[in-house]
Amino acid sequence: MIGLVSWLAGIAAFVGGCGAQLEGSAESEGKRELIHGIVAFGGGILIAAVAFALVPEGVAALPLWALALAFCGGGALFCALDALITRHAGNRAQFLAMLLDFVPEALALGALFGHGGGGMLLALFIGAQNLPEGFNAHRENLGSGVAPRTSLLGLLGVSLLGPLAACCGYLFLRDQPLLTGTILSAAAGGILYLVFQDIAPQAQMRRHWSPTLGAVLGFAFGMVGKELLG
Repeated sequence: MIGLVSWLAGIAAFVGGCGAQLEGSAESEGKRELIHGIVAFGGGILIAAVAFALVPEGVAALPLWALALAFCGGGALFCALDALITRHAGNRAQFLAMLLDFVPEALALGALFGHGGGGMLLALFIGAQNLPEGFNAHRENLGSGVAPRTSLLGLLGVSLLGPLAACCGYLFLRDQPLLTGTILSAAAGGILYLVFQDIAPQAQMRRHWSPTLGAVLGFAFGMVGKELLG
């Protein structure tokens, strides 16, 4: 069950990449607005995941000082890794950035299933986030000269890491509430960093204001998901 749910959440990135490959309309201002809106939507979902799935678990498990330390430490760690990836990964940077948030999320997913609550909500967030992320990643890869098949296989490979990370989280973290809370809080801080460092700048479009509303829709999607599944 855990492996299937985590794989379905991860395969959404591959589905998004396939959508980008099949979408063949000519470039236009309306299309660019839509693409920026899709990016913003993914960012809104990530913020919802931080607010509704990750931070509440940390608040419940950790004292205040440990919560703040883990959250800020996660942001600092993701900052360092993001800088390293950008400098040295070249065309692989987008895939590695996807791994940077997907693997900790999948680990957290397994831990939440082990604790008996919140797993399906986080899986919904991960899948909904990966769909636009995969779409955008594939477009960027094609623009960088990566072959379509290579890009899609990379997205498929990312999805296969989800079950492995989720099973590790389930097996090794379900009886470790303090460690689980620390990891979830660190992941929350790191994801918040990535939203404002990598996603928010891509969502903006000069002299266009509507694409950023995608972030509002993404967060609203998270609120509805929280009420239905949380």
